Amino acid sequence: MFDVDWKGLALPFAYLAVLGGALATFSTIYRKRKAARSANLEPWFGPHVSRDIYLTLLHMLPEDPKDEKATKIPVTMVRAALLRRAIEDLQRLVQIRSAKQACSSLLQRGSVGDDLWQRFQRAESEMQAELQDVVREANALSPQWGQIIFQSANEILLNDRMKEQIDEMQDTVESEKAWWAKRKEEIGSEFIKELDESEKSSTTDEPVLVTTPEKKKKATAKA
Repeated sequence: MFDVDWKGLALPFAYLAVLGGALATFSTIYRKRKAARSANLEPWFGPHVSRDIYLTLLHMLPEDPKDEKATKIPVTMVRAALLRRAIEDLQRLVQIRSAKQACSSLLQRGSVGDDLWQRFQRAESEMQAELQDVVREANALSPQWGQIIFQSANEILLNDRMKEQIDEMQDTVESEKAWWAKRKEEIGSEFIKELDESEKSSTTDEPVLVTTPEKKKKATAKA
């Protein structure tokens, strides 16, 4: 058996212990600073108005339905508010999906900093939690509603977009009608102006018969 020189190994072990402690301390401080910095970043989206309205109405529901003194809020109104919340969530989800590839490409090129990517990742995680919360709230208001609430919200969203497109087309039709009416007036006025000019030119170009005394005598003699 070999004798181990523990005194000689004490220094390397102490060095490793100090190095490990320093790395652990640095990692802890770095994570805390990163979390604090991420918390201070500007949110990707603005205030969630539909969610705030739903939570306000939800808290106004009486705990005891038989309590006559409590403020009576129809459950249908709360469901409608939750449905509007789901519609706004779908709109934000579409924005996140469309921006993800662009943000990733810009980050790889170095065109944007890590702050923008952290903001996007936080918005993406918050969006996932928001969708799950909407499903839970829908199931609490009506059993099995959480399975179809986003389908209903998507149909409403598509109908709203279709109405907007129809309104835009109608506005375009009205503007085109006004343009054509104005154009017809311009064409009519130009046509009348051309007729007047042609009449003036024909009157000016008509030959004038000049009669002299000799021609008058010949004409009288012939007569």
